[in-house]
Order: sequence, then C-alpha cells, then structure tokens
Amino acid sequence: MNTCICLLRAVNVGGTGKLPMADLRALCVEAGFSDVRTYIASGNVVLRSTLPPDRVKATLERALETYMGRPVGVMVRTARELAGVLEDNPFPDAAPNRVVAVFLDAAPPADALMSVGGQRDERLALGRREIYIDYGSGMADSKLKVPASASGTARNMNTIARLVRMAGVDAG
Repeated sequence: MNTCICLLRAVNVGGTGKLPMADLRALCVEAGFSDVRTYIASGNVVLRSTLPPDRVKATLERALETYMGRPVGVMVRTARELAGVLEDNPFPDAAPNRVVAVFLDAAPPADALMSVGGQRDERLALGRREIYIDYGSGMADSKLKVPASASGTARNMNTIARLVRMAGVDAG
C-alpha cells in the first residue's frame, strides 16, 4: 500500500469550488482509497491505496469531476516525496508560513523563472516538480506573477510539514 498526499487545486478558495471536507473524504472512500484523512478546508488529503500515484491522481480527478461538475486538478505526492519537498526547501531561514511550494505535475522548465513578473523582495527557486517561493514581507501585497505555476497549487511549509506528519514520515 502506498501513502499518498493529494493536493486539490482551486477548492474552497475565495468562495469558489465549495467542497466540504466530509464530502471529500466520502468521495475518496467511494473511489476505493483507505485511511482517508483531510487537513484544513483547502483540499489536502492523506490516503492509502494499492494504486501507483498516477492512477491515484486519475481516479480522484474523475471522482471530483463527477461530484463538482467540472475538472479539479489534483497534485499527488508519495509520503516520501512530500517529505523531500520539505527537506529541499531552499529558504529554511524564512518564516515557514511565508514560504510556499507550488506543486506541479512535471518538472518546471529550466527557464521558468525568466518570465516572472512583479517581483519585489520575493525569492524563487526550482524544485523537482515544484517552484519554491519565499514571499519575504508576505503574500497580501505581493504582485508576483509566475506563469509556470499557473496550473499548480501552492501550500506553505507549515501545511506541508503537517501533511508529512499525518503521512507518518519522519522529515529531516
């Protein structure tokens, strides 16, 4: 059995894509996943499956589209991969609530940071299948635009650390 962390894109954000976490858990169980747990209402699921991560993604995306009536992107990482995202954080000196990893389906292009706009004090770095962003003085007033992150979903280091703990992996 694999432990997978599923990060849903654009649910319960700014009043769009309403998805109660109880419904998400039930949907995951109906799709055949076990030991399903959610964390906060922004679409974070820790689950177990005999399927490989790419099949977990496809299965959950199909179930979500049926439920929501529209496609919902899902980024899936194994427990070990998510622990690696936390360990690879290139900004360990920054406040963990101001550093995010934007999760992508594939490795970001090598030139992904060349098209960034509106950058002020933010720092950026590429990961394996992530783009790390340190928002310096905070996200509220940031004008940062990262075109390569448009299809991804972001989680801050505090959330990632919590999901790693929920998945039962010792990071670090």
